[in-house]
Amino acid sequence: MTTTYNCDLLIVGSGVAGLAAAIRAAHDGLNVIVAEKSPHFGGTTALSAGWSWVPGNRKGAAATGDTRAEAEEYLRALAPDSYNAKGVAGFLDTVPEAIDFFENDTDVVFSYPEKAPDYQMDLPGAKLGGRAILPSDADVRMLGDRRKEIQPYLSSYTVFGYMPQVGPDLTQFLHANQSPKSFTYVAAKLLKTWKDIALHGQPIKRTNGSALMVRMVRSALDAGVRVWTGTPVQQLRTAADGSVTGAVLGGKHAGLVNAKLGVVLAGGGFSADDELRQKYFAHDTLGGQHFTPTQGHDGSSARMAMAAGGRINDNVSSVASWAPVTVFKYLRGGAQRLFPHLRQIGLPGMITVDRDGKRFGNEALSYHDFGRQMLDHHANEQDVYAWIIGDKRLMDKYGIGYAKPWPVPRGFFHRIGYLHKGRSIADLAAKIGVDPQGLEQTIERFNRDALAGKDTEFGRGSTAYNHFRGDMEHKPNPNLAPLAKGPFYAAKVQMGDIGTFAGIDVDDRSRVIREDGSRIDGLYSVGAAAVSVFGGGYPGYGSHIGPALVFGYRLGRDILELAGETREVRQR
Repeated sequence: MTTTYNCDLLIVGSGVAGLAAAIRAAHDGLNVIVAEKSPHFGGTTALSAGWSWVPGNRKGAAATGDTRAEAEEYLRALAPDSYNAKGVAGFLDTVPEAIDFFENDTDVVFSYPEKAPDYQMDLPGAKLGGRAILPSDADVRMLGDRRKEIQPYLSSYTVFGYMPQVGPDLTQFLHANQSPKSFTYVAAKLLKTWKDIALHGQPIKRTNGSALMVRMVRSALDAGVRVWTGTPVQQLRTAADGSVTGAVLGGKHAGLVNAKLGVVLAGGGFSADDELRQKYFAHDTLGGQHFTPTQGHDGSSARMAMAAGGRINDNVSSVASWAPVTVFKYLRGGAQRLFPHLRQIGLPGMITVDRDGKRFGNEALSYHDFGRQMLDHHANEQDVYAWIIGDKRLMDKYGIGYAKPWPVPRGFFHRIGYLHKGRSIADLAAKIGVDPQGLEQTIERFNRDALAGKDTEFGRGSTAYNHFRGDMEHKPNPNLAPLAKGPFYAAKVQMGDIGTFAGIDVDDRSRVIREDGSRIDGLYSVGAAAVSVFGGGYPGYGSHIGPALVFGYRLGRDILELAGETREVRQR
């Protein structure tokens, strides 16, 4: 006998977008089910740094004098050919109300960094701070017996089990081998983490996106939302007129769902769907050129939308938020692992080169913007890859991504295929298949610039955002230092992402649109599943989470009104 569930609203996916919609709808007394296909809730949000880019939030705007006109000017300049004026207006209209709601009516707590520069500080309307906010740390025990269902950290991104927060916390880790104060700070964090893992089976203190999801899940449960993990939505159910009325569930809560007000697709993008990725990612039309560290972005939301008559909108300046990654292997079993280079490649003493040994862009740009430069540079190449290069001083002081600095032994990183080493520049070039003369010339030029504190080739270290991605204690430029002391090291980087910007086509109220431009009654989409409201632009820290949080909230707030409009149309 098939189990039947009844609710007002069914939400597919338990990331920030889905839970924002669920919490806000439940706040109005609606009966909400969140169906998560993974055994864990939180999705890619729980793996992320947890920032939200939300210009116009009251505290940030008050502290910086930021105005709506400046935010609009910046977003228009960011992606002028795909600027969505109506969508941006809806986003900016809702930001203050949404952030107030989560801070005042839920367990979510934000902090407001003084400095979090927009990614394109050279564009009009850009700001040094006030727009990007952070979740405060959370104790996972607030989830009670469901604490083990939180999405685990991306293991390659932790420091011996602890996930540093971007900002002062990460800065302490960056200098742990250089400062007794930082070493003591880091040691205390690690010892506490190891103790918690031994006693409780997981880190108790959650940071970054994991903290945000712990707080949001707690808020959803307190509001009466049924949050079901291990419950994939297998198929949408539709009426004779094509409207969506519910879904078929599999897994732990297999059965049929009747959703009175409709279904919200918030189950992530499609960068892990081979067919859709090869169709929309120009660099991966044959496969094998893209590696995503995202969680749950398997295209299932997009495919359900298309099966119901919806379409993918790829009218964006960039179809995804690019993130260069290193691909390596577990020692036992040889399973693939990924390390996304989101924070570090702008540090002094580190460069990135192509197979000819030449730099091709400003490494201190955001991972997305540098990734785009990497794709543009390799547009005529079948294989898209580059090499991060550093010397002994760089490795001793900072490491290269997953390969930790002194005093951590390096043999492990060599054995898993992550790190490569050469006695000289020419020796390293030969081992990684890079033109040795080209690499030597590149390093010679870069070293001259680094000593002078000015990158004459690509302007690295020329903006406040560049400096934010460097080492602010390094002089004369936080992003520049020569590579002069052997041995030399390299890590291969290929293309990845942290979410798609192309996605399910929706109107300014998050209603899914058919090929002919009409709306599918009862079907909505928010978060990375839906097309980017920023037209493929990537304005700053939290450019996925900010819109997901705001449009999830807005949809949850408006769902009764939207459903009422649909009923009125049917009755005419």
